[in-house]
Amino acid sequence: MADKEPFVREDVRGFLTMLEQIGGKGVEEVGAEMGRQQMRAMGSLAEAPARGMAVKRDLACPGPAGDIPLRFYDTKETREAGPCVVFFHGGGFVIGDLEVYDSLCTEIAHRLDLPVVSVDYRLAPEHPFPAAPDDCEAAARWVASSPEELGREITGLVLTGDSAGGNLTIVTTNALTNDPADVPVLVQAPIYPVASDITKHESFAKFADGYLLTGSAMAWFTKQYVGDPDDPRNTPMVGDCSNTPPTVLCTAGLDPLRDSGREYAAHLIQQGTEVAYFEFPGIIHGFTTLRKAIPSGQKDVEAFLAAIRNKLDRIKA
Repeated sequence: MADKEPFVREDVRGFLTMLEQIGGKGVEEVGAEMGRQQMRAMGSLAEAPARGMAVKRDLACPGPAGDIPLRFYDTKETREAGPCVVFFHGGGFVIGDLEVYDSLCTEIAHRLDLPVVSVDYRLAPEHPFPAAPDDCEAAARWVASSPEELGREITGLVLTGDSAGGNLTIVTTNALTNDPADVPVLVQAPIYPVASDITKHESFAKFADGYLLTGSAMAWFTKQYVGDPDDPRNTPMVGDCSNTPPTVLCTAGLDPLRDSGREYAAHLIQQGTEVAYFEFPGIIHGFTTLRKAIPSGQKDVEAFLAAIRNKLDRIKA
């Protein structure tokens, strides 16, 4: 029996058709610098506008190789003691920055009614593995210490991020589970993460071309990052994932990385971790920052964030 065609939402199909008509070269053809520019250009074209914030300012925290740039968001000028979200952006560990993810971070702050700190960790190939996890761990520990610069008393962390940032979410959660920070990780929430060897998965073969993120781009990102496949700070599932805090995880139905997220969610469930898992059908990798071009993705983002809120409310209760 022939493979049936995968379900593709109408707005996703329209977006993919537009990309096909525009043409253009992949990141593996143009290199890191041009790839970064392309991602910013895509964001300005395809992402929903940022929400207004009472507080939005750039700051920095000490890192292992100098200061790490951060952006701090809050819907309120002041607030009582409570959790803080730490966000790690995607982009294959090579592209992506605070600007590309600015709108999504305002959405997270708005939906969760929590402060958000977005982390501008060092990028490959200039700074290969383990620069990114080193920076993300340092930033999370700094936020956990209720630094004066935030003007907030932090009682716990919510770690989240997409794609490469989903990987860094898991890696940072594991680091803070094994060697706790000043406050605990209450919830981890990776978005279409890389958690295992993606090349072995059916989704990687099935969606390697024609769905925005390509197999050849992923191979190029992997080469730039130079992560050790046997190191749990690069491939979290090869390490100890026991004692993982409550987890909210989502994948996209047409994503080459889909099965890595599925496999990690199943792994956590099998060891007794509380998991809310969403696989959003008919949508592509990157949809959380393409909400103007793919409006149906907004409801998926809302469902994902509502599940995080639900877990936090239950912990508080």
